[in-house]
Amino acid sequence: MNDALKFMMGQHEAVLPADCRYAKNHMWAKKSADAWRFGFSAYAVRLLQDVYFLDWSVAAPSRVAGGQEIGSIESKKAESSLYAPIDGRLRCFNEALMADPSAINVDTYHAGWLFEIEGPGRELLTPQQYIRHLDEVWVVTQRTVKGQLNE
Repeated sequence: MNDALKFMMGQHEAVLPADCRYAKNHMWAKKSADAWRFGFSAYAVRLLQDVYFLDWSVAAPSRVAGGQEIGSIESKKAESSLYAPIDGRLRCFNEALMADPSAINVDTYHAGWLFEIEGPGRELLTPQQYIRHLDEVWVVTQRTVKGQLNE
């Protein structure tokens, strides 16, 4: 990833490929001819740590709205709902992740992709816009992480 930006998360860096767009819910997006392929950004993977369970609550193909709950994830650090990053037609899920979600951890921007949505994606951020978004949310994220560590 020669052409990538980096966001420092304390002592750890999140590498963000410049050829992707990004959603505010910390997913990367790559455009194919007629759809966007989505996965978790390195920032999200670093916070989640060791994803071990993934479940979808909608079927593909189906229409989804940006912000609609479409599934859930469990990891070493969190259990969380997953939300569609854009409006469109959910075309497919990465079925390989259902049996073994570890590709999310080890090959984030390739084999670790989650799903594809056909839609315009106008709300997706450039890498530079996503870095600015991370700057804004990092302070709150640090407080949350430290709070969890002190429980």
